[in-house]
Amino acid sequence: MLNFLLDTAQAGGNLTGTIIMIVVLFLVFWLFMIRPQKKQEQKDNEMRNALAVGDEVTTIGGIIGKVVSIKGETFVLETTRDKTKIRFLKGAIRSVDVKAADIAAAVIAEEQAKAEEANADAPADVAEAAETPENAENN
Repeated sequence: MLNFLLDTAQAGGNLTGTIIMIVVLFLVFWLFMIRPQKKQEQKDNEMRNALAVGDEVTTIGGIIGKVVSIKGETFVLETTRDKTKIRFLKGAIRSVDVKAADIAAAVIAEEQAKAEEANADAPADVAEAAETPENAENN
């Protein structure tokens, strides 16, 4: 197709072929360069706006830590066991590694599993005695 457009643009030097060639090149440039970059920028902005206290993030400088506070366009990152705190711009975030909501969901699921395990370990005789109609009438 590109050869056709080149031949059309060169044959007779007509202006229509040249305009078509420029439009096609602009569309290709937009399709492969501008559009993916805009999508990536939008995705990055959504990630930064969804930042929450407790998230574990990696900065563009390679610093990994846990977000302890957020204020406007900045956030404070706790980086070591000694609780070293560094303030960054939200634009310095490369990725959110672990969301605080995911950690909370995992803790809740673990507690539910422990509670179910504890209920399963309860003696069966006690559970059966509580369910009999005679005990219900006595209570």
